[in-house]
Amino acid sequence: MEIKKLTIVIPFYNEAKYLEEIVDRVIKTNLVNGIKKEIILVNDSSTDNSSDLASNLCRNEEDIEIRLINQEKNMGKGAAIHRGIENANGEYLVIQDADLEYDPEEYNHLLKPVLKGQADVVYGSRFLGGKPHRILFFWHSIGNKFLTALSNMFTNLNLTDMETCYKLFRTDLIQKIKLKEKRFGFEPEVTAKISRIKGIRIFEVGISYYGRTYEEGKKINWKDGFRAIYCIFKYNIFT
Repeated sequence: MEIKKLTIVIPFYNEAKYLEEIVDRVIKTNLVNGIKKEIILVNDSSTDNSSDLASNLCRNEEDIEIRLINQEKNMGKGAAIHRGIENANGEYLVIQDADLEYDPEEYNHLLKPVLKGQADVVYGSRFLGGKPHRILFFWHSIGNKFLTALSNMFTNLNLTDMETCYKLFRTDLIQKIKLKEKRFGFEPEVTAKISRIKGIRIFEVGISYYGRTYEEGKKINWKDGFRAIYCIFKYNIFT
């Protein structure tokens, strides 16, 4: 399949420390087949100077466009992702966290099954392959695997990393899905809903992971894990 433009949706909240560097990394990533990049920065009403930094990064050039969307109030990561999806113009889009946990150089790995005409959705799995992984929290990895297994029981998918940030979607497909979760319930909700699309082709590829500690700014916690369990049941059984 020919892809002329990839949209990269970057939701952020108080990420002044990392925002410029992650955008710079995305800009410097050379996509295969001369694919152009559209970067959509979604500010979830940050209270630091992230918004000013993002404004200074905006540009519109031949091979790359960077736009900023400001949420009127803090609504959560999921709500910020929704805004990015709504405004995407590329044939495919990928979610990119504003921290440095995921490497934009691996977009080409995600694109590979798409360019072969095999995939509509590609998940980047932190538990596949021999890519580098920073060693951090044992119980986080156990929690991720538990949530993925629970989700798989209902979706009948054999994913290894449902909670991954790196999800690549065919834009016209994901824009037709009505998404509701405004915070960290986005992952189980979108997985449940795409699994029910007739004929959907979902792939997984191995990616690296450079996780950060809570002292370094990690935001997800045990409450989000319980929300994910709730969302798995809600969107697979009751919706």
